[in-house]
Amino acid sequence: MNIMNGESLATTGLSELEREVIELFIRMADVLNLPRSVGEIYGLLFISSAPLCLDDCRIRLNISKGSTSQGLKILRSFGAIRTVYIPGDRKDYYLAETSLRKIASGFAGEQVRPHVDGGKERIERIRELLEEHGSAEREMIEDKIDLLENWQKRAGKILPLILKLIGG
Repeated sequence: MNIMNGESLATTGLSELEREVIELFIRMADVLNLPRSVGEIYGLLFISSAPLCLDDCRIRLNISKGSTSQGLKILRSFGAIRTVYIPGDRKDYYLAETSLRKIASGFAGEQVRPHVDGGKERIERIRELLEEHGSAEREMIEDKIDLLENWQKRAGKILPLILKLIGG
């Protein structure tokens, strides 16, 4: 459980059901190499029947304001949550996006595409370094660089298809 100031999620007024849902999303965030707070916040918003603001999330989850703010920013960046307007309130309130297509598409666009797009320049730099590198294994290294370039080109062709399939 999340421990901060000696308290766990169990002491913050979360029901067992809420804790289990949050734990599920914590595990998913871990698999995706995202901060724990991202899973906690998404899980809380997912199971919540009403929109929640930053302070609601922070207090219910017993996490810092910085972690809450960062988690909300990450979730917004790939469309896993959306901001809703509450009349008469100046705070931003959030709801979990429940369309897997939108979430997966946003995640792929935000987290995967930049790495694929940057691969071409990196491979060019590797080729430049090889030119400066006198090595008896030059042919083998060139073959490996060719293989990297092939992988990068394939990823560049496959990613748009994947995004199209999931509705991106």
